[in-house]
Amino acid sequence: MSFAKRMIGCAAAVVLAGASSMAQGPADPVFAEWQDRVEPAIEDALEFLSRMQREDGSFPENYGDSTGVPALVGMAYLSMGHLPTEGPYAEPLNRCIDFVLANQTREGLFEKGHAGSGPMYAHNIATLFLSEVSGMVDPERQRKIQKALPAALKLILRAQQVPKNERNQGGWRYHPGSRDSDTSCSGWALMALRSAKLNGAPVPDKAIADAVAYLERHQDERQGCFGYTGREDHAKTLTGMGLLCLELCGRHGTPETQKAADYVLRTFRGLPGGQFETYGIYYNAQAMFQVGGRYWAEFAPWLYETYLPQQREDGAWESREAGRIYGTSMMVLAFSVPWRQLPIYQRDETVDEE
Repeated sequence: MSFAKRMIGCAAAVVLAGASSMAQGPADPVFAEWQDRVEPAIEDALEFLSRMQREDGSFPENYGDSTGVPALVGMAYLSMGHLPTEGPYAEPLNRCIDFVLANQTREGLFEKGHAGSGPMYAHNIATLFLSEVSGMVDPERQRKIQKALPAALKLILRAQQVPKNERNQGGWRYHPGSRDSDTSCSGWALMALRSAKLNGAPVPDKAIADAVAYLERHQDERQGCFGYTGREDHAKTLTGMGLLCLELCGRHGTPETQKAADYVLRTFRGLPGGQFETYGIYYNAQAMFQVGGRYWAEFAPWLYETYLPQQREDGAWESREAGRIYGTSMMVLAFSVPWRQLPIYQRDETVDEE
């Protein structure tokens, strides 16, 4: 079976499963008491994002004309089971897809507008988005995705193979030719590769293993935290990222994930008002849900108690560093974890819930 057909089959199966779970609501006892408040908040947020979108699929404000922000918005729609072929958000979701597809270079890089310090961050997010939505779109868009994704993945793999010293080997940085790495950019790249591999793309096992090894070299053995270029810098906002990546790559229940989960549990209440707050909330929500048990049971009520009141009347959440579009998308992705709609974030249901 071809790579493209495998992607379609896998994604279609997830869509069918997702449609069923949407009808029943999230099967998560911790979340049950919050659903009646969280669901309308998410709906208000998605309506806000739809109102703000430009005709070409981009957005105003910070980084809205890079490929990364429309990709995050698209994943926010997908996280609630919305489809690009039907339903109230089909049109804005398709605009997100079309914007990303329209802004790929000959080398495979999804690059457009102001992408912060470099294009790889947006590229990794855009690649993850297209991998997640592949198989859910109409035939014409599916053909475009099937052409765009292999080139995008090859670029990520080439960027990982740029000669680097031992500390940076296996990771990614802001540019395809960067000779250093950071865990933030690397986390998105690893998730893009992992998503594509789950959908049948020929992603080498070694690429995944090398990326995981890179992240592990940036985990503090004693505290369990992950750093940005070291083992402790920006640990409060990045440990959720490292933990999520390990969980998604089959490391559930290991001493490394246990220490990371304990670190997040000790520190997550210190995120509000800090630098990169929204980023940290997104990753902590994803990671705590993956770990499950007492970790999610303690984190989830705090998440909703703290951030439901912070939603603005227009449906947005503000990110101090990156504005309303980014902030709203990331908060939707954090709030919607119990719906389990995005294939990359599916949780192993053998997770110990005791």
